[in-house]
Amino acid sequence: MGERKGNAARREADPAASSRQDVLRNVLPLVAFLEVCTIPMARRIQQFDGPNLLQQKKDPVMAIAKNTICLWYDKDAEAAARFYVETFPDSAMGAVHRAPTDYPSGKAGDVLTVEFTVAGIPCIGLNGGPVFKPDEAFSFQIATDDQEETDRYWNAIVGNGGTESACGWCKDRWGLSWQITPRVLTEAMAAGGEEAKRAFTAMMEMGKIDVAAIEKARRG
Repeated sequence: MGERKGNAARREADPAASSRQDVLRNVLPLVAFLEVCTIPMARRIQQFDGPNLLQQKKDPVMAIAKNTICLWYDKDAEAAARFYVETFPDSAMGAVHRAPTDYPSGKAGDVLTVEFTVAGIPCIGLNGGPVFKPDEAFSFQIATDDQEETDRYWNAIVGNGGTESACGWCKDRWGLSWQITPRVLTEAMAAGGEEAKRAFTAMMEMGKIDVAAIEKARRG
């Protein structure tokens, strides 16, 4: 009895936290339902031959990704997934699942989850409503081979309603963070010593990474 009163008092003191808990209680069971009752994602992406995708086993039923990233969107998971698939190599759309019942941020029949692969990584986009927002605590890091590839991804994200940040970071229009990272920068940091120091100092002054400037910094 005392514990229930304490929980009620905490909800009254922090209505925002209570609202978030209500969303989770209503949305997450629907997500679990869809995951259990649908064909495994890895089974649907067998036809996609990306080099970093899950290695298929003899029995396709066993070919289920051990770890899938779930990304929370307000209501545009499908649009985001299609943009990522169009922008990055080794990417593919999977199944689009609709809510079987009404839920806090939508109604029965609305798109609830979207399965997709981005740059070889299996993901699920969840339309959970506006309660939870993405931030820089999570980001995708995309390795690039040269300036042309760096420019292509950066310009695609920023030019589609995204925003520039610093040190190779940018955000897409849905608030998800991306690090567009040339391999030359990663190699410089791995080299350590003065080479890494020079490359790091140069990077700190950049938004989009300038490959030529990093190469020059490496040489000293």
